[in-house]
Amino acid sequence: MTQIDKVLYTAQTHTTGGRDGASRSSDGRLEVKLTPPGAPGAGTNPEQLFAAGWSACFIGAMRHAAGRLKVTLPADLAVDAEVDLGTAGAAYALQARLNVSLPGLDRTTAQAVVDAAHETCPYSRATRGNIAVVVNVV
Repeated sequence: MTQIDKVLYTAQTHTTGGRDGASRSSDGRLEVKLTPPGAPGAGTNPEQLFAAGWSACFIGAMRHAAGRLKVTLPADLAVDAEVDLGTAGAAYALQARLNVSLPGLDRTTAQAVVDAAHETCPYSRATRGNIAVVVNVV
């Protein structure tokens, strides 16, 4: 298990009601209604929040990797994250795909940036060996 040497940030949320509830951050910047996947209503679900967080973090990791590799990333780069909720025997499980678009970069350079980002992104590290993950350069 990786141990943190220095804490850079701590996110704090308060959630009530589970998948039929609400969640808010301690600083008031996030306040969301939660609904189960596919349920009617205006709420989001934990899988969507996880996908949004991972894709945003992955873009940050790509920027870090590009700096180390001396690569200029395109302004219109994007990550489309897909997080599946399913069952594995009697338990629930997740699997994910990150589809990374780096328009204008040649395939070899794009793959090098994505591979380096996948090694350092905290979400990628947290899921490695725990769920099936596929990272595609599209």
